[in-house]
Amino acid sequence: MPKAYLAGPDVFLPHVASIAAAKIALCARYGITGISPFNSDFAAGLPAQKLWRQIYEDDVRLMRESDLIIANLTPFRGASADAGTLVELGWFLGQGRPVFAYSNAVEDFAARTRAQIGVLPDPLPGIVVEDFGLADNLMIAGAVEYGGGGRLYRPEDGQARAFDSLDVFERCVAAAAALFKTTTKACC
Repeated sequence: MPKAYLAGPDVFLPHVASIAAAKIALCARYGITGISPFNSDFAAGLPAQKLWRQIYEDDVRLMRESDLIIANLTPFRGASADAGTLVELGWFLGQGRPVFAYSNAVEDFAARTRAQIGVLPDPLPGIVVEDFGLADNLMIAGAVEYGGGGRLYRPEDGQARAFDSLDVFERCVAAAAALFKTTTKACC
């Protein structure tokens, strides 16, 4: 079974353990081994300077062991996806491993960016807002499209989902499973 690194800021949610378990179970239904970067053992009172390094090293180890990434790119702490998740997505792209991603948001990146600029205390006059009708920055959308995932999955009905909703994630997992079934049949 292909192994999928389940990237995203889900690790910051108060119910991270149940979200990780639900995502892993959904992956298994599609013949994929889901690998969550959540590790409850790391909260064992390590000093911050040691803890962040241990988390980083463990995440890189998990990425190396994975065949693909399924990334939650729902906007987090701003108009765009979580910065750490984007580093992980770039890592997979650089390794030539398939990149799949989803977002539970329906509003385009340009609208979210304009809203964020509007609340700045002293916005730069004439600032250009990237407006291609994409779910996120064009480099992110391009990484997903050219990285094998085809597209960044979003709610098809135009209704935003809760951050931890899993129906769009499941569509993304199904697409990843279909790619690996095609690849397996073609090569064996």
